[in-house]
Amino acid sequence: MDVNTKVKSDIEIARDSAMLPITEIAQQIGLTNDEIELFGKYKAKISTEALTKLKTKESGKVILVTAINPTTAGEGKSTVTVGLADALNKIGKNAMIAMREPSLGPTMGMKGGATGGGYAQVLPMEDINLHFTGDLHAITTANNALAALIDNHMQQGNELRIDQRRIVWKRALDLNDRALRKVVIGLGGPLQGVPREDGFDITVASEIMAVLCLASDLNDLKRRLGNMVVAYNYDRLPVTVSDLGVEGALTLLLKEAVKPNLVQTIEHTPALIHGGPFANIAHGCNSVIATTAASKLADYVVTEAGFGADLGAEKFLNIKARSAGFKPEAVVIVATIRALKMHGGMKKTELATEDLNALKAGFTNLKRHVETIESFGLPYVVAVNRFLTDTPAETNALLDLCKAEGIPAALTEVWEKGGAGGTELAEQLLKVLDEKESNFAPLYDLSDALEEKIETIAKMVYGADGVDFSPKAKKQLAEFEENGWGVLPVCMAKTQYSLSDDPSKIGRPTGFTITVRELKPSIGAGFIVALTGEVMTMPGLPKMPAALKMDVDEHGNAVGLF
Repeated sequence: MDVNTKVKSDIEIARDSAMLPITEIAQQIGLTNDEIELFGKYKAKISTEALTKLKTKESGKVILVTAINPTTAGEGKSTVTVGLADALNKIGKNAMIAMREPSLGPTMGMKGGATGGGYAQVLPMEDINLHFTGDLHAITTANNALAALIDNHMQQGNELRIDQRRIVWKRALDLNDRALRKVVIGLGGPLQGVPREDGFDITVASEIMAVLCLASDLNDLKRRLGNMVVAYNYDRLPVTVSDLGVEGALTLLLKEAVKPNLVQTIEHTPALIHGGPFANIAHGCNSVIATTAASKLADYVVTEAGFGADLGAEKFLNIKARSAGFKPEAVVIVATIRALKMHGGMKKTELATEDLNALKAGFTNLKRHVETIESFGLPYVVAVNRFLTDTPAETNALLDLCKAEGIPAALTEVWEKGGAGGTELAEQLLKVLDEKESNFAPLYDLSDALEEKIETIAKMVYGADGVDFSPKAKKQLAEFEENGWGVLPVCMAKTQYSLSDDPSKIGRPTGFTITVRELKPSIGAGFIVALTGEVMTMPGLPKMPAALKMDVDEHGNAVGLF
């Protein structure tokens, strides 16, 4: 395609694409009309009964899509995920997709949606990027119901002796709103509650989101909800949801949200979109239920994990795969020439200019992520996701760099051509699957001390020299081990823009240490969060949020939504 050719927007492409009734998509994967619950003509949830029946079926191959460290130039990980599944079906394989649900905060802020792009999209993209089937609203409601129940317990006598200074549960909202990071509640006298400091997280940072995404079924969801730590009492002992006795009520609010959502791509590939924790502050993967179901319904399930391999993929492999008990077969690492040139020192405004030196300098970032995947014992392929501004010399240079390092790579043009632009990647992936066996193993044992687990990730994944723990973090390490939480995996909260904990250190930084300032117990989710840098659990809006371009026409169609 000529660079100067008028290019349709994602929403124009989506609107011009004809969808099949979701009942036909369900039939493609062996589900009857009685086994799905319709949300209009093009969306459905898979019933609990169908999910139970699927557990006895043989599992297909799980293919994880990850990427280099993201930049503002874009990588297209979701686009490649969609295009790869379309391409596998195009060459005669039986594939489907398992992806995360978008959050309204980034959608109306800066990041954009999460349904792919160009001719590699999941539909109906307007619905998915807005309210979809209400899953995130249900999680928001459950989160805030718990917050209200905690405050009511305090108001009604505080039988559990909760220390109001040590309530760790926050309220939630699925929007970027920096004004809500720290608030004071309960003002106005005795009838208005107990005054205390509080705050809001974005919904996708709520532990309930992580719990829903790691639960294996409804009963496991209730167990995990009950294990969530919400506060500490005057003896500094943890208080859980089970202590409050409200895990049943929270499960009731989530009983529909726990069912995965079935939709389709432009090329009618079945897709399950379910759950959406951020990868820089949570574990960054779609639900275990959706990935497991997709692996039972297809021979190949293409799934993704948020941001680069240092975040989403590391957590998929060390947390999700271990928790769910499945073994991924291979990994696709998405890279773009634009992003690699930024990692090589180019400014975004200069990216249309050919620069092989910047490309070679930025290649070190890709190489680090390749080494990370190798350390897990997994076969891999690099997807060189082509942008219209890439020159032939740059494309050839990147493919030659990969070849010189023995890195299998394939030029990928799914944004422009859909599945047809991903057949080279699909064939390269199948070749790797034939030639190399997955020897997948997590990087650490659960019996390792929390400090050792953090150091393993920092050194083996980030390339750090070591880890510095703040006095508060050191104290928490001892407390968490004493509470019996030392056997849990670690979820690192870190900037997505750098391998280090400093977003300005692009490329492949060396000679740095990771500083852990604080630890947070997510006992329901089943991991310990290690907070580094200035990662925010409630983002703010940029100066020019995407919402400024959004509107609706007289026919009810979205305008300006990507």
